Amino acid sequence: MQAIQFTAKGVAASADLPLPEIPPGHALVRVKASGLCHTDIDVLHGRYGEGRFPLVPGHEYAGVVEAVASDVIRVQPGSRVAVDPNLPCGECHACRKGLTNLCRNLKAYGVTHNGGFAQFSVVKADHLHDIGNLPFDVAALAEPLACVLNGLGSADLKTGPSGSQSALVFGAGPIGLLLALSLKAEGVGTVTVADINENRLAFAQDLGLKGAMSGSEELLARKRDFDFVADATGIASVVEGMIDFTADGGTVLVFGVCAPDTRISVAPFEIFRRQIKLVGSHSLNRNIPDALDILTKDDGAMARLVSHRLPLLEILPFLTKKSGDAATMKVQFVAD
Repeated sequence: MQAIQFTAKGVAASADLPLPEIPPGHALVRVKASGLCHTDIDVLHGRYGEGRFPLVPGHEYAGVVEAVASDVIRVQPGSRVAVDPNLPCGECHACRKGLTNLCRNLKAYGVTHNGGFAQFSVVKADHLHDIGNLPFDVAALAEPLACVLNGLGSADLKTGPSGSQSALVFGAGPIGLLLALSLKAEGVGTVTVADINENRLAFAQDLGLKGAMSGSEELLARKRDFDFVADATGIASVVEGMIDFTADGGTVLVFGVCAPDTRISVAPFEIFRRQIKLVGSHSLNRNIPDALDILTKDDGAMARLVSHRLPLLEILPFLTKKSGDAATMKVQFVAD
């Protein structure tokens, strides 16, 4: 089968791999759509996960069940499914608390196990979720949307009456816009997205969001004005400044992935005196079904975040680019 494979740290190439065998409890999925995430690039360069090579990347994917092991009854050949990529141990302290995304021994398809950038993928049957008639490219958004929902759950988001709350999201990339659209869907009255790219801000406004240029006088005039502030840039200096924009009693969500060795400086007195809630979020926590439900009800705005639907091998250049242009949002491998 055709695949993209990380053969060593920093090395990605096309590969012709044998069709994988199907162990007990597993299914063989013909991949129909698989999204590219910045995490894939971090995995390639050994910045995330265990650095296992060779590896087929891709953890945002959906497809059709091709075959199942003899003991599998949950799905059957022909089932249209999305994949929950996280593989928690189920035994550590975090898993016993229900925080499977914080498992001390967390594994994942596309990170430690072969994932979705291949024609076929072997997946545990209980990690497959029915997508009904949802298009495969939309269903492949379930994983990043589930991460967003986990973040909003971590923040314990509660909307006020008549959409009275306001939110600010730093970063108008695909995950920032997915977060902003989710806030809007949750009933937040005004959702503003800040970025330095005018084209991305224009796209955000076309999606029904408000846009603000990062560092502009207009935005700086709105300090202490937002009930909920989130970072989707992974830039430490942006995270450091979020509390300044948060209203008294508001919430700050660190959602973007900063480099592990970066540090920020905040005033504990500000958090104390203004009763600021500062929360983090990592990955998803068994909430793919919730994400699929939202995608099924969405008016098409979230689907617009997919800017590129490409054959498998045309994904390779995006793994080596340092950054995408303004027109590049969510890039997906989509099979015929």
